[in-house]
Amino acid sequence: MTDQQAKKDSSHKTKMQKLKENVDSSIAAADTERGVFILLTGNGKGKSSSAFGMVMRALGYGYKVGVVQFIKGAQLSGEELYVRDHCPQVTFQQMGTGFTWDTQDRSADIAAAEKSWAVAEKMLSDKSYHLVVLDELTYMLSFKYLDQEMIFKALKNRPQNQSVVVTGRGGGSVLADMADTVSEIKEVKHAYNSGVMARKGVDY
Repeated sequence: MTDQQAKKDSSHKTKMQKLKENVDSSIAAADTERGVFILLTGNGKGKSSSAFGMVMRALGYGYKVGVVQFIKGAQLSGEELYVRDHCPQVTFQQMGTGFTWDTQDRSADIAAAEKSWAVAEKMLSDKSYHLVVLDELTYMLSFKYLDQEMIFKALKNRPQNQSVVVTGRGGGSVLADMADTVSEIKEVKHAYNSGVMARKGVDY
């Protein structure tokens, strides 16, 4: 080994030791164990995909999971098919009307939203659910399909060890302030804008 390589190796080891100390210190400082509220927002692709990644993670440990999809549902998705056929421990509810800009029927959308929220509200009061995913819930607030105070109350009063993931663009500052973790996914490029069709098994 040359002197130059030895110096690089020594420098790398020193940097990694400092990094490990910082990571270990942060882990040691996190001494509160409870469920968390995660908000996945922004205009980029991947919010629902990230949420379903957490669903798979929870299932890996044998936990009970609840999923309610607002907005989506008129078209079958890969996640719906897989959960329905292979994951009996997941309670899966879809609003079923599809995108609101397709239905163009506010009254029907509100009725469907209220029906789906009734399922979500039961999950949020049931301590047997380790994880609850409320996919695209933010649109229900933006479109004023559901009473926001009702939603905030249910999220706030859920069982202590239950985690909840809310996805969708926007949602307002109150929802962001309530959340323990907020990730904003930014669109840099999207294949759709280049004329590429949505891909089965990737986009839905």
